[in-house]
Amino acid sequence: MNKDDVIREFKEAGALLDGHFILSSGLHSSKYLQCALALSEPSRAQRLSSSLGKKILENIKTKIDIVVSPAMGGLIIGHEIARYLNVPSIFLERIDGKFKLRRGFSIKLNANCLLVEDIVTTGLSSNESIDVIKRHGGNIIGEACLIDRSSGKANLETQLISLASIDIPTFDKNDIPESLKEIPAIKPGSRNIT
Repeated sequence: MNKDDVIREFKEAGALLDGHFILSSGLHSSKYLQCALALSEPSRAQRLSSSLGKKILENIKTKIDIVVSPAMGGLIIGHEIARYLNVPSIFLERIDGKFKLRRGFSIKLNANCLLVEDIVTTGLSSNESIDVIKRHGGNIIGEACLIDRSSGKANLETQLISLASIDIPTFDKNDIPESLKEIPAIKPGSRNIT
């Protein structure tokens, strides 16, 4: 699956939105990728995850013991990738603003962990997740995502394998273009859901 195929999958699912969005990073954007919607149809989720799974196996030669994903965005794709790789899948949850392992999940000492997210924009969630994995004794061997919004610019502590890299401009709240300021901003992510 190439970049155009991935974009087509998102558009057909109604998961590539236009407007004025405040991303979980706090940055503003004229486009929003709603991965949960793109993955809500099992056949589409299977196509996307199989394609990403193949790419992971082409790029990571180390044995993968477990897939770790940050909730909420990484839950579905993390589980699908774990199914493809035939390894367990666990997820991290934000408690008081910090990622933690809960629900009886654990990481075996020196387990080779693959971090899987839906979208990478700044790398903030990725690096927070990597810190949790390391604190629990895991070895981070790479990260995979459906879409790299940073176009390779995210400052990550590990290699990133993405199904597609898309350059969608983002803006600091003090540097929003006038055309975007005219559109009411919405915050569609899940980070602040209570």
